[in-house]
Amino acid sequence: MILTSLDGSTLFYRAHTPKWASQPLSGAGAAKVGGRLNRPGVHALYLADSQPTAIAEYQQLAPLMPPCTLITYQVKLRSVVDFRNGYTPNAWSPLWQELFCNWRGMAFLDKIEPPSWVLADETIAAGHTGILFPSTVHSGVNLVIYLDTLGAPDDVAVHDPDEQLPLDQRSWN
Repeated sequence: MILTSLDGSTLFYRAHTPKWASQPLSGAGAAKVGGRLNRPGVHALYLADSQPTAIAEYQQLAPLMPPCTLITYQVKLRSVVDFRNGYTPNAWSPLWQELFCNWRGMAFLDKIEPPSWVLADETIAAGHTGILFPSTVHSGVNLVIYLDTLGAPDDVAVHDPDEQLPLDQRSWN
């Protein structure tokens, strides 16, 4: 396994549904149904290393771009699994070959545990705060952060100097 740290100098991005832009650090959406690298119940924040990648991840296969709020994050993490260069047998256990499995089909249709969820469990159990991995929809890199694992000196900060993000969901009542 290859590890790295993030010193806060690299910016990350996420396109949020406008209704949930008031909670840019919650990870609750991913915890509700799970994601590629988190099972249901695990609060995870998925970010991208570029604005185009964040938008592509948000749009997925939709033919039209739905409304979104693009948010910039400054991220400092002490220990991140670095899978940006993909699988090589000398650096990774064989299970890492399954990171890009059809996790949705496995979890929701086949009702079996996706191997990518096991990778996430192992990452969390080893004390790492996230995983860097290539995007499957764009040329960029994604970062999943396991919010419940954060501790000093980790920091995930939303860049909102003029406080333009909504404070709550009253706008959508």
